[in-house]
Amino acid sequence: MDRPDGPHLVYFADPMCSWCWGFSPVIEAIGERFGKQLPIRLVLGGLRPGTTEPMDQEARAETLGHWRHVHEASGQPFDWSFFEREGFVYDTEPASRAVVLMRRRGPAEALAGLRRLQRAFYAEGRDITDRDQLAALAGELGFEPREFRAGLDEITLIHETRADFALAAQSGVRGFPTLIAGTGGARDYMLITHGFQPAQRVLPALERWLAELGGRAA
Repeated sequence: MDRPDGPHLVYFADPMCSWCWGFSPVIEAIGERFGKQLPIRLVLGGLRPGTTEPMDQEARAETLGHWRHVHEASGQPFDWSFFEREGFVYDTEPASRAVVLMRRRGPAEALAGLRRLQRAFYAEGRDITDRDQLAALAGELGFEPREFRAGLDEITLIHETRADFALAAQSGVRGFPTLIAGTGGARDYMLITHGFQPAQRVLPALERWLAELGGRAA
């Protein structure tokens, strides 16, 4: 992806990261508050891509703990019946690939796609590791489901998604959500948050950053 010119945000996230689901209303609040003044570039971080082993009891217990903490901190809804599912393989690459495919239509479509997949997984109990489910969800957002499903296996899309994972690693991002602000220069970036923060902390930080930019420009 090209680096945007002017003030912008880079959002490192994963569709199957529970803290990113908790952070979803904050991203929406940023869009409502700043709009085109502060566009958001979404990078898929790669939480657990390529996982092949089903979740065991220990993994389910650990994940349940994370989900409870996210629910308490953010108020986001969860479908707890997920933990009754046997043999679930927590592979985050198919969902990430789906969001990258949606992103080809534009940054707004990428964020809308991320939100829809997150809600489907966390609040509706849908399996977004399944290509048919991903195609159906994409259909809700105006994509042709059959074409979308076929597109998920394109080698160019696979490389594009893995390039996102590599960018996150090269940027030193080790957890999600991570939000950084920049102005287009290769080194001119500032960390806004590494991990969940509520909107009442993030929005003022962005306002101060934009005010400082305005002061420098003056």
